[in-house]
Amino acid sequence: MSGEPAITVDVRFHRGDFTLEAAFSAGPGLTALFGRSGSGKTTLIDLIAGLARPEGGRIAVAGHVLVETQRRLFLPPHRRRVGVVFQDARLFPHLTVAQNLAYGRVFARLPHDRAEFAAVTGMLGIETLLTRQPAGLSGGERQRVAIGRALLARPRLLLMDEPLAALDDARKAEILPYIERLRDEAGVPIVYVSHSVAEVARLAATLVVLDGGRVAASGPAEAILRRADLIPLHGEPGALLDMVVEGTDEASGLTRLVGRAGHLLVPDLARSIGAAVRVRIPARDVLVATHVPQGLSARNALPGRIAALVPDGKGVLIEIDCGGAILLARLTEAAVRDLALVPGREVYAVVKSAAFDPDGFGTTRPAVAI
Repeated sequence: MSGEPAITVDVRFHRGDFTLEAAFSAGPGLTALFGRSGSGKTTLIDLIAGLARPEGGRIAVAGHVLVETQRRLFLPPHRRRVGVVFQDARLFPHLTVAQNLAYGRVFARLPHDRAEFAAVTGMLGIETLLTRQPAGLSGGERQRVAIGRALLARPRLLLMDEPLAALDDARKAEILPYIERLRDEAGVPIVYVSHSVAEVARLAATLVVLDGGRVAASGPAEAILRRADLIPLHGEPGALLDMVVEGTDEASGLTRLVGRAGHLLVPDLARSIGAAVRVRIPARDVLVATHVPQGLSARNALPGRIAALVPDGKGVLIEIDCGGAILLARLTEAAVRDLALVPGREVYAVVKSAAFDPDGFGTTRPAVAI
């Protein structure tokens, strides 16, 4: 339905000593449910999927109401058209990959569609695995098959409950680009559970932070991840920048990115010119200079203006507006005082090229020309 959010949730649920009261709405793309263990992330997934029944509230996906307790409406799981991908792939061990993939369509009573099957397996890079058994697959391959099975049932919404939690770092790096493709190409909104700042920063458009069964905050990921009051138990607050690969810097051999904040030199990226990337810069990696830096090894000095100073108990977080993009720097109170930093002052945000992790760059949308 036109104008409807991709998902709207407003529910109350009680189990034992735990009470969940959560309300949020989100648009298309990937929405991350983020928070410490026991905050209610998986419970919320169960409520959306129909694996648990709320005591009160409403859940709707693209205008289709799944739960509305005032009307005593509760669609059972098989009528919701909600796909679920768990931490473990839950593939049938006695079936081949192709048979596991087909199961989702059979369950949803959908006929085989050769073109759709080829598109999904190609997008997930599993077309060469179709005759193999699950026991012979890596953890990342099994998860990609599980995602494909869910997609082939044509869901209105895809729920992913910490799908990388059981994988080592190498397998996580293998599967993350496929989740980005899924987010950008499948046209299915995703609710993604995680307690990893790196995953959320790379993947999410919208971030919902849960704490003790309540929504502590929700909104655009770049705004929420700047908030030190929400992130301290999970990682360092920082900035998210959407940028485009401009080319290779001839003098340094580094990759040159361009965006609202200006130009950045980062370690060599295997991305084509025009590719759109998301860059996360933690506050601890940013220095602040009051004049054009000279005699420094750092390659990046972005001009900007101080937008705000936020005390956070560990010092002061400096919000720097660089062409409309907000960077974050963590300084001591003494440094703020000595440099006479106040809102409105023009400064330079200084970042070392070596501070960037080459595996930490995400894809934000399909490649664009520049």
